[in-house]
Amino acid sequence: MLPMLITLGEPSGIGSDCVLLAHQAQPELFSDIRIVAPASWLQLRAKELGIDTTIEAIESLQTKCNDSSVLYCWNPLSTETQGVVAPISGKPDIRTAHAVIACIEAAALACMNGEAAAHVTGPIEKAVLRDAGFDFPGHTEFLAHLSEDYSGKTCDIVMMLASKVLRVALLTTHMAISDVSSSLSIEQTLRCIRITHADLQQRFGISTPRLGMCGLNPHAGEQGHFGREEIDILMPAVLQARELGIDISNPLPADTLFSAQMRDQFDAIVCCYHDQALIPIKALSFGDAVNVTLGLPFIRTSVDHGTALDRAGSGKVSYSSLVEAIKLAHFMREKSSV
Repeated sequence: MLPMLITLGEPSGIGSDCVLLAHQAQPELFSDIRIVAPASWLQLRAKELGIDTTIEAIESLQTKCNDSSVLYCWNPLSTETQGVVAPISGKPDIRTAHAVIACIEAAALACMNGEAAAHVTGPIEKAVLRDAGFDFPGHTEFLAHLSEDYSGKTCDIVMMLASKVLRVALLTTHMAISDVSSSLSIEQTLRCIRITHADLQQRFGISTPRLGMCGLNPHAGEQGHFGREEIDILMPAVLQARELGIDISNPLPADTLFSAQMRDQFDAIVCCYHDQALIPIKALSFGDAVNVTLGLPFIRTSVDHGTALDRAGSGKVSYSSLVEAIKLAHFMREKSSV
């Protein structure tokens, strides 16, 4: 069985804490997992946390690793890329940024080369990476870029947050509210619907997904009185999706769509902007939601929290989102092989 990979993200943040604490609590989850990072990063943090865990460096992903009580680290970095300083808890250093980027890239390429089954990502410190020349808003866009470079084909992606009670897919992600309306289009909405539908089938094992379409405006526009995006953009995309055999609702008001009675009718809800999607799922499932990138040629899940620099090395962090990200990656791998 191919291994699954975890990248720690910012080595001065809580990514290492979460891995160490989750492994300490549930080592069986890590039986087929390799950490893509220098072993020293985890060893330093384990010492700081007082966690007595065996952490071993392996030379390749093909190395046999049969002991779930051990955390196995694959370091893909060249000597020049490893960074000239050891990460310090809570204090990001631009000198480790290129190593962080290189680990993420190596994990993604390993998945696309058929050497790994999935990529679970820890939180990155975007400001530090940008200072080092990282020209992407976040993981999602970088992984799409790597996929396009690898295949030579356009990679259309969708950001989804998933929990046991709700899945939300985003039409737009990180942008000002004032820019959302002008960023919506029929083509883009249909593309998001198609990608969400396809991945629910292929990686979640849902043969006939039921999608909800969330309106942009109050009362889903009130027949155009509160805005025409539902009439001019969302509904035309919905009608085209139905012609493709996709089960999706008309645009529905956001103030009722996420109620228990309404959300239970859908396998995922397509949302128009960031907070429209993330407020309900974090209200319902904070700490248990998982970020999933749909449309990639490999499985990618992620924690739904940031680096929490002020808590790094304290041991006072929740690792539940990492556990759920690992479990969901396992689930998606199983469903993808059916």
